[in-house]
Amino acid sequence: MKIKINGREQEVSVTDLSIAGLLKIAKVESAEMVSVQLNGCFVDKADTDKTFVKDSDEVDFLYFMGGGV
Repeated sequence: MKIKINGREQEVSVTDLSIAGLLKIAKVESAEMVSVQLNGCFVDKADTDKTFVKDSDEVDFLYFMGGGV
């Protein structure tokens, strides 16, 4: 199936792919610190193992960085 990850189209060979599985396949470091949007909607961290990606979906991994002066 083809999906977009952070704006780049990618081919994924797994058909029953959860967001949690996609985080592993994409080798996202510190996955617990990443927010995920699926087709523009945020996915609750508790639902990443039961939310599945389908063909043509758009997934964004959002990394928040702290900082200060």
